[in-house]
Amino acid sequence: MDEMDVALSQLLLINSRTSYRELADKLGLSVNAVHKRIQALIESGVIRTFTAKVSLAALNGIHVMVFGRTEAKSINEACRSLSENGSIYWVAIAGGNFVYIGAYLQNLSKLETFVSTVKKEAQMPNLTLGIEQGTDVLQRTQPSIGTILYPLDYQVICALHKNSRRLLSEVAEELGVSAKTVRRRLSRMIREGLIELSIEWYPDVSNDIMTVIHLSLKAYADKSKVGPLLVKKYSPHILFFWSFSNLPNHLICMVWTTSMKQLRDIRESLLREDYIESIDPNILYTGYIYDTWRDKLVQEKSML
Repeated sequence: MDEMDVALSQLLLINSRTSYRELADKLGLSVNAVHKRIQALIESGVIRTFTAKVSLAALNGIHVMVFGRTEAKSINEACRSLSENGSIYWVAIAGGNFVYIGAYLQNLSKLETFVSTVKKEAQMPNLTLGIEQGTDVLQRTQPSIGTILYPLDYQVICALHKNSRRLLSEVAEELGVSAKTVRRRLSRMIREGLIELSIEWYPDVSNDIMTVIHLSLKAYADKSKVGPLLVKKYSPHILFFWSFSNLPNHLICMVWTTSMKQLRDIRESLLREDYIESIDPNILYTGYIYDTWRDKLVQEKSML
């Protein structure tokens, strides 16, 4: 991938239904060039699926991440076990048997059971748990209090679930309603932050280097400002970040580079930032994306 492919992927991660024309305007490319790049990303396996889901915030769900070293003799076998968990949406393997696990929990009462299960299945006795701060990683619109989803909304999401770029006329015909109705419903869900339109993205299949960088911030640093500042300053290399309510001086950034020299330069530059105490990079080797209870919920609600 080059910088333009990464920028294009970021836009599709935020909203996978963004039109070719809008993507072209934002990137300064022709519509044909955008189409060719998306097709190339699909053919290479970097983009696997264009997805539609109910936003986690609309479900009052909780995003958590656990990370640490696994003692499993077979990491692949551990990943197969984790894929059946129902809450885990992402597992990434880094050097030194370090593993990152992202999960969506329906509520905090599920937390203790989840952590116990991960410790056992992934053989991670000394894992670290991070409870996400409550803001969307990609800074998408969050739903307002009191906004709700109706049965037809769930049917629209279900129709777009594994192909969010489908023509709305096709969705309308499938649901037996007008295209205008589908368009109005979808526009409302996007505007009110009730739907998450994204992609299943596998940058590890390319020749690029994906690195998770742990940042320890100095006590006076304003974490709410540091993350967005780093994404803006180091774009397109720092793709997004995670901050955690229970780890007040800790940020995790996902970093893309095309070479080890580029990664080294970014590391050295980060160390010069006044508000950063220390950094700890882990290079990722592979990652897996799984369906969760959020996906099953859409299927169930659409049939009511």
